[in-house]
Amino acid sequence: MRAIDLHHQGVAKVICTWEHEGVLVDPGPQATEETLLAALGDLVPSAVLLTHIHFDHAGATGSLVRRWPDLPVYVHAVGARHLPDPERLVRSATRLYGEEGMQRLWGEVVPVPEENLRVLEGGETILDGEYRVAYTPGHASHHVSYLHEPTGHAFVGDVAGVRIPPCEYTVAPTPPPDLDVPAWEASLDRIAEWAPQALMLTHWGQVDAVEAQLAAVRERLHEEVVLAEKHGAEAFAAGMLQRIDDNVGDLTEAYHLAAPPDHLYLGLARWLKLSSQDGPDR
Repeated sequence: MRAIDLHHQGVAKVICTWEHEGVLVDPGPQATEETLLAALGDLVPSAVLLTHIHFDHAGATGSLVRRWPDLPVYVHAVGARHLPDPERLVRSATRLYGEEGMQRLWGEVVPVPEENLRVLEGGETILDGEYRVAYTPGHASHHVSYLHEPTGHAFVGDVAGVRIPPCEYTVAPTPPPDLDVPAWEASLDRIAEWAPQALMLTHWGQVDAVEAQLAAVRERLHEEVVLAEKHGAEAFAAGMLQRIDDNVGDLTEAYHLAAPPDHLYLGLARWLKLSSQDGPDR
């Protein structure tokens, strides 16, 4: 298993693309495509596995398919419908980042032809039975995870949190628009049922202490919910920044890029509002 550091915004250990025998898991944004291509060298990818379609994980996908037109792309059904026509995603993200921010952070968003898509629901085995697929929503409604059966390595996208080595501090990434805390907790249970040998995080790297990491992201998710319930956006962001700064040393910039505190609040605030409309029992 190879962890390719995409050096997002010139910073190490923000976004990781996993490569194994030509299979790419989460190729990252198109803005870092040249870094990915340099790392691949003469290797022609055989497949792209997307945990979800957020730009930091999947933004380069269409550009890679443009380069290699036969490249299959595995993605959950809810996310798949946006890849051939990403205009709505781009429009929504532009409201958040602005035109300049979109280009600087994510680069060009190229459509993925429908014929390249391999649409997943969860429960499948793919690529000659080597990878098992689980539907793992919570961070996003279309999030899936992949267990590489021969090694027991679980590629879990964002469901197991942001943890940048050598630091062990974990952040639960909770961006809008479809954060779902109970679904996230169920997804953590689903990953635990696999009993994987290691968790392969997009942000960032391999974690061998599986049970401890799953417990850490669950605990941090609860802490962030409480913080968002008690405070507005500014105080929440200040509190998260303080927690990060107190725990991660010189990795502060990497954590801020991987899990921007203001975005964490937006997802939590939206979920809290929707939950309150559904009644007191969340």
